[in-house]
Amino acid sequence: MRRRTLLLAAFAPGASAQPGPEVSKGQPERQTALRFPRDFGTHNDSGIEWWYVTGELQAADELCGFQLTFFRSRTGLARDNPSRFAARQLLLAHAAVSDLVARRLLHAQRVARWAESDDETLLAFASTQDTRVRVQDWSLHRGRDGSYRARLGDRDAGFAYELQLKPTQAPLLQGDAGLSRKGPGAGDFSYYYSEPQLAVSGTLTRGTRQQAVSGRAWLDHEWSDALLPRDAVGWDWLGMNLDDGGALTAFRLRRADGSTLWAGGSHRPRNGATRNFAPAEVRFTPGRRWLSPATHASYPVQWTLDTPLGRHEVRALLDAQELDARASSGTVYWEGLSELRDAQGRAVGRGYLEMTGYAGALRG
Repeated sequence: MRRRTLLLAAFAPGASAQPGPEVSKGQPERQTALRFPRDFGTHNDSGIEWWYVTGELQAADELCGFQLTFFRSRTGLARDNPSRFAARQLLLAHAAVSDLVARRLLHAQRVARWAESDDETLLAFASTQDTRVRVQDWSLHRGRDGSYRARLGDRDAGFAYELQLKPTQAPLLQGDAGLSRKGPGAGDFSYYYSEPQLAVSGTLTRGTRQQAVSGRAWLDHEWSDALLPRDAVGWDWLGMNLDDGGALTAFRLRRADGSTLWAGGSHRPRNGATRNFAPAEVRFTPGRRWLSPATHASYPVQWTLDTPLGRHEVRALLDAQELDARASSGTVYWEGLSELRDAQGRAVGRGYLEMTGYAGALRG
């Protein structure tokens, strides 16, 4: 019970948000451009951070989705405790496989405390120099050539994968050179970049069956001092790898009544310049819904999306992609492989749709 209370406190918006030199509430002008390779690494002075990898895997004639997310949250505790076991930070990880043939979601989670030590032999670790993050036996590492390696497995959940994710494009800086507005308030912003169109290869294991896989993936890395603006209860977000090589991002922050508090996104064509979307240029209209038998939350699994790129339809490729992460982050959310269709009904891309705050406001 004590661990659960700590996790909920750590992930409540603003609970651990004590501004540091990297992110300072109300003063985003202090850093308006990202610096690589430094910003591939962790930003321990910010309240919350995540590395989020999603994509599609082709295993023979089977299509699957996969997700791997590492979270870091500053607890605000044990600041003066020199012990390497002090819980100054929490590191968490969520992973899932959407098995479209079996019509089921496999998912698992990990959590560990971290004292910001640079000892990589500890149970959990995150580097300030580059993307090297690990929680127990799960890891995501970025190599010198820019490729990522993701390794994880969970015997109880019945899946494992070892993947290489190779960049084919430069990082996409979301918002103003990586400064992404998330609401009308001075402190409603995050630092945020994406790596779309990652070329994936590796192995996927389900049960006792191991298969070679290939596919496309998307990586987001984001850090801030607040999870949500004051009046928001959750968000709807999507990152789509377009079949023409482009990348489409769209999101909205949602009030309790379902209306949009803030919205944004971007489109980058292959080998082209990024166009960022103003809040008024993005509209999410919910369509068909799916009722979770576990939480009784009702999720829109089909959307009409209007952006400067045009009107599109977003369709979940599997309705039942709800993740119950109450044993780690204290949250329940929907996150799954989806398809993007144009106004003529043609499939033009695939990616992940994420919806939070439907099984209960994230503010708790």
